[in-house]
Amino acid sequence: MKSKQLLPLLFLLLLTFQLIAQEDSLSVETPTIVTNPEGTKASKQEKDYKPYNALAPAKAAFYSAILPGLGQIYNGRIWKVPLIYAGIGIPVYFYIDNDKQYDRYRSAYKQRLAGKEDEFAGKISDEGLRNAQELYQRNKEISILVAIGFYALNIIDANVDAHLQQFNVSDDLSLKPNYNLDKFTGRSNYGFSLNFKF
Repeated sequence: MKSKQLLPLLFLLLLTFQLIAQEDSLSVETPTIVTNPEGTKASKQEKDYKPYNALAPAKAAFYSAILPGLGQIYNGRIWKVPLIYAGIGIPVYFYIDNDKQYDRYRSAYKQRLAGKEDEFAGKISDEGLRNAQELYQRNKEISILVAIGFYALNIIDANVDAHLQQFNVSDDLSLKPNYNLDKFTGRSNYGFSLNFKF
């Protein structure tokens, strides 16, 4: 063969190898789950394997947004439900109590301005009644903010807990404290060792 004929043939051959070597980067392979035949023992990782559910965190957050504590029940953390209701219920109780006190001092202040006798006559001045109203108004606002904060924390907790339930925690990865004595200086070295098992 002549070199002029060899060059296009070589180019065509390289182009063919290049086309064969490329893979489709957008192709998605579906994983196949192999079940153990009867009579064989499954390994610890196969027993603990749960399929990844990408929508579990979103469902848990949605359930907690609809009814506080429902996302925790969905995640299987029922023991958190009383804490959530205490965290939301206590600020609601204080809001109601501060609202009653605010109304009490406000009505007494209005009666005093109208020239009528009120329950705090001779005990609290006009300035004291105004200060009490401001105090209870501020306490009501703080109670609302704390209740909203616990409500938001309930949603965040359900979402994060659902994410962490699907996190693979195995013995293949460990973090251990480490104590080492330097042979040359005689000083002790403290640290952590991170171990991977493949």
